[in-house]
Amino acid sequence: MINRTDESQAGVFEEPALTGGRTRQRTGNAQPKPADFGMTAPNQKAKNYVLDTNVLLHDPAALERFMENHLCIPVDVLAELDKFKSEQTERGANARRVHRRLTEMFSCAKKVTEGVQTAHGGTVRLVIYDPAICPKNSEQLNRFHRIFPDRERVDHRILAACLLLMQYNKAPVVLVTKDINMQLKARSVGIECQDYLNDKVDAREVSNYEVRRIEVDPSELHRFASTGELAISEDRYAGLTINEYVLLGAGEKQTIPARLAFDGRFVRLNLPEVLKIPDGQSLKPLNLGQRCLIDALLNPEISLVTCYGHAGTGKTLVAVAAGLHEMFNRKYNGITVSRPVVAMGDQLGFLPGSLDEKMRPWLQPIHDALDLLMRPTTPLGPRRKQQQSSAGATVAKKPYELLMEQGILEIEALCYIRGRSIPNRFFILDEAQQLTPQEAKTIVTRMSRDSKLVLVGDPAQIDNPYVDSRSNGLVYTRNRLKGQPFVAHVALNRGERSELAEAGAQLM
Repeated sequence: MINRTDESQAGVFEEPALTGGRTRQRTGNAQPKPADFGMTAPNQKAKNYVLDTNVLLHDPAALERFMENHLCIPVDVLAELDKFKSEQTERGANARRVHRRLTEMFSCAKKVTEGVQTAHGGTVRLVIYDPAICPKNSEQLNRFHRIFPDRERVDHRILAACLLLMQYNKAPVVLVTKDINMQLKARSVGIECQDYLNDKVDAREVSNYEVRRIEVDPSELHRFASTGELAISEDRYAGLTINEYVLLGAGEKQTIPARLAFDGRFVRLNLPEVLKIPDGQSLKPLNLGQRCLIDALLNPEISLVTCYGHAGTGKTLVAVAAGLHEMFNRKYNGITVSRPVVAMGDQLGFLPGSLDEKMRPWLQPIHDALDLLMRPTTPLGPRRKQQQSSAGATVAKKPYELLMEQGILEIEALCYIRGRSIPNRFFILDEAQQLTPQEAKTIVTRMSRDSKLVLVGDPAQIDNPYVDSRSNGLVYTRNRLKGQPFVAHVALNRGERSELAEAGAQLM
């Protein structure tokens, strides 16, 4: 690696001639300096971090996250952001936020390529790379262009800017991108590369769904079974967070589930034997995970519940059943159920009809759960004679459709939630792993007093190209809010849909 900071030894910059198609060299005072293109940092004490476009679209606040280091924004990144700024989406809003923030930062700067101070002691500057204006004696850059000859491709221009920064700075230069292919290209030409990890959770948090076991003495377990609470020393449950569910065990077969309360006591689960839906079906928890989830859903002191679970574990069904149970017991004024509009696989194009008809395919899993829970108890088998209706007779509406007409039950698209305030509602957000962290924040901040928010999803099933299993809105919300006395988390690891579904989730 070549490191040069002395301008007398730096490569000669060229610029296109005005006529004749040939280039002429600037000499003397007219010769451009590397600093004119943002190639030299204000000092050599801190690292130079180059941000890719996808990082800023993912988190506009990334401009404030690099503390005392130098932040470099290639002008090609600004050009890419410009393509998204008119979108009426979260991505478009993020592009506009980046443009506004950079405008504020550079409002008092004489030259945007020299850098301006940030609140944490670092700097932000723009970096300019032009294939027609580059060092003649940069062997690294010449080698790069032999490997990647397309000089107009934005990815290649950003990588070339990184190589120039490496040449003119002694401090390390690091490219930060969420594009895996870009990372591979960078490493192939010797550029240090990192993923943006500020909003990524530890991999262990999304890989281990087992309930933690706490060993206690038989006498302590007996006292817990009798009184419903148990206090033990903190060192025996180190690492637990408030409202985390555990198994208190004394030996191999003697176990009782418990929840860690905010005051450090373990308390017994408080839940009915079945969730009874009036004129509908009853739901009984089938395993330990579902029992813990129902305890959290029915606890009036917990206003946010997050739940991980693979396909078939009953996340959505249990959440909807608990919401109906609480609503019919007059704990909430109504239920709102929603899910992100993110497709799996190829899109089918625009859907015809009204808003409700357009949203029906996206929200069909919610309708299925409501239909199952609120279906009157009737014997199975064909009932053709009873279902036949005379000509002109109206078809009877389903029970949940009557609740929807009264406004008690809402099934709506998530894209219209911005600006709302949701009081005294049981709000269920299905497939929450499809959210970005910013979208998750928007939803959490919509909740008013006496409302409960339930986020359920499977971090392993993601169709949103802008998040992954460790950076999506569901795991981000869980990670940032864990430890709060009004937050609980449950992981479901046992499928109950069918033996086939369970085998598919585990083996495929």
